[in-house]
Amino acid sequence: MSGVGSPAFLPPADFVRSPESLDRPWSPGEGRAYTRWLATHHYENFHVVSFLLPKRLHQDFYNVYAYCRWADDLADEIGDRAGSLRLLAWWRGELDAMYQGRAAHPVFAALASTVTQYGIPRQPFADLIDAFVQDQTVTRYRNWDELFGYCRNSANPVGRLVLYLGGYSDAARQSLSDATCTALQLANFWQDVTVDLLKDRVYIPLEIMERHGYTLEELFARRFTPAFAAVMREIVAKARDLFLEGLPLSGMVDRRLAIDLDLFSRGGMRVLEKIEQQGHNVLVARPKVSKVERVGLLLGSVARVAFSTRAA
Repeated sequence: MSGVGSPAFLPPADFVRSPESLDRPWSPGEGRAYTRWLATHHYENFHVVSFLLPKRLHQDFYNVYAYCRWADDLADEIGDRAGSLRLLAWWRGELDAMYQGRAAHPVFAALASTVTQYGIPRQPFADLIDAFVQDQTVTRYRNWDELFGYCRNSANPVGRLVLYLGGYSDAARQSLSDATCTALQLANFWQDVTVDLLKDRVYIPLEIMERHGYTLEELFARRFTPAFAAVMREIVAKARDLFLEGLPLSGMVDRRLAIDLDLFSRGGMRVLEKIEQQGHNVLVARPKVSKVERVGLLLGSVARVAFSTRAA
């Protein structure tokens, strides 16, 4: 069980096309090996666990990440909307089977022990599936309420899952986490406007575009105008307000987790700064945070958390 091409090491889109992988039962140990591989080898991989995260949590983060990765790939990597909807329904059935004690898929064989150990309810996992289903059927959002409704399912469950792994399940921390995760989702949307256009998805609320006199036709033509700049100023400010609302969370969790949370927020706000620095023109170039800037953000987060710990 150690190599790309074996049933244990297929990415989701290939896995679902392999009867050998789908039809065999998976032990918890095999599942853990698979989620660890997926978390460290997927082409869209980021550092699922940082060097700051306690080693005892690494496997649990791999397990949760693998669940999210699978749902995401079933939505975006199948190449057929009807096929994606069918597979997402199947994935929901596999989730239900795990909570009924019948985990067979490698991700759920691994995830079952994490769910039991940390008392994670079904809802955040199910909400993520709802978001990916929505992506197949909804490509425009009229106002903030509609967009925030999407973020409640697509982004906020991830933060709540991280909190559960950290041992936190209270409403106060969850509320702050929701603000941070929604802000991160918005920052990603504003960074990837042109990427989403290629998928016929527009996450900028239509009411805001209309109020500033900017049309969908202009957006798809990638016309940068003063009206578009005004739209971006407004929506960047909204995302920044949410980041600031969620910042206190880093002072309410374990020090190691606090650094990661602070880093996520500062990184997201840095993306917003990048958008502003290029005059809000995300239609000509995708704003990026350089590796050097990321190191600076990490050092800043470490210093802030260390200082706040000493002060406390």
